[in-house]
Amino acid sequence: MQKSSVIDNETGKSVDSSIRTSSGTFVRRGHDEIVRNIEKRIADFTFIPVENGEPFNVLHYEVGQMYVPHPDYFMDEFNPIHGGQRIATMLMYLSDVEEGGETVFPAAKGNYSSVPWWNELSNCGKKGLSIKPKMGDALLFWSMKPDGTMDPSSLHGACPVIKGDKWSCTKWMRVYEF
Repeated sequence: MQKSSVIDNETGKSVDSSIRTSSGTFVRRGHDEIVRNIEKRIADFTFIPVENGEPFNVLHYEVGQMYVPHPDYFMDEFNPIHGGQRIATMLMYLSDVEEGGETVFPAAKGNYSSVPWWNELSNCGKKGLSIKPKMGDALLFWSMKPDGTMDPSSLHGACPVIKGDKWSCTKWMRVYEF
């Protein structure tokens, strides 16, 4: 595991940043039978071919670690060269989190306070549509609308972990083969 980085919009390169404080590692596509089976399930569910997927990104968040809200689509001219724009993200929760660590979509619209788990959310999680990490759950969201434009409501972040640890695994999918 290494400190997580972000994409610099000017250069398209990975750089360290205080907006993302987790640690992570990548697991290459087709690494072993387990990875291939998960990739096939994602492809079957999303109708996006396995070949369009980036490597898995396994992430670990300790107490206080977070990721400021951001889009998964690229805003630079370098990264879409290899497989086009990111079209969708499958976020898999590998652990429960005692408190905090929600995935928050601050630009999503809805009546959030009516969801049953509203009172269980941290203050960060109450700033939009939020999903509490639960081991075994997966969250699919689209970065692009059906007309091919970027979807600003896909803006999302990881709220700080308040108690416990958060483990997750992300699969980004592109428009074309990656």
